Amino acid sequence: MFFGQYNYQLDEKNRARVPSKLRLGLSNSYVITKGLNNSLFIYSKDYFESQFLDKLNTVPTFDIEAQRPIRALLSSSFEVEEDKQGRFVIPANLREFAGITKDVVFVGVGHRLELWSAENWAKYQSTDKAFDEVLGELVKYNV
Repeated sequence: MFFGQYNYQLDEKNRARVPSKLRLGLSNSYVITKGLNNSLFIYSKDYFESQFLDKLNTVPTFDIEAQRPIRALLSSSFEVEEDKQGRFVIPANLREFAGITKDVVFVGVGHRLELWSAENWAKYQSTDKAFDEVLGELVKYNV
């Protein structure tokens, strides 16, 4: 389970380090992919395989409409390999998609982490809606 937000910076080789409090939920192997609102999603490899790959394997190969989102998701997904210091390189195409240059924010969102450029995260948070109003939107999901 992931929650909270953590501000970090990429090093000179475009490497990031998942905050130690969050790393436990990822194990040693995880997947990073394009997310919503120009963020990146990070999943434990086990979760990614069970919640996405296993389900995607049930979609007929020749269903043209279904193949588009499958290609979009999987072609932008990368298994992350950490170095001995726990850092990983964010692929260039994902950094570009998310607008990440130096300052980043890791955001815990339940079963996944999101990685944002600090600038995009600040813009996203500066919504016109009050916090109470945003939380009130969960009612339509019976939360």
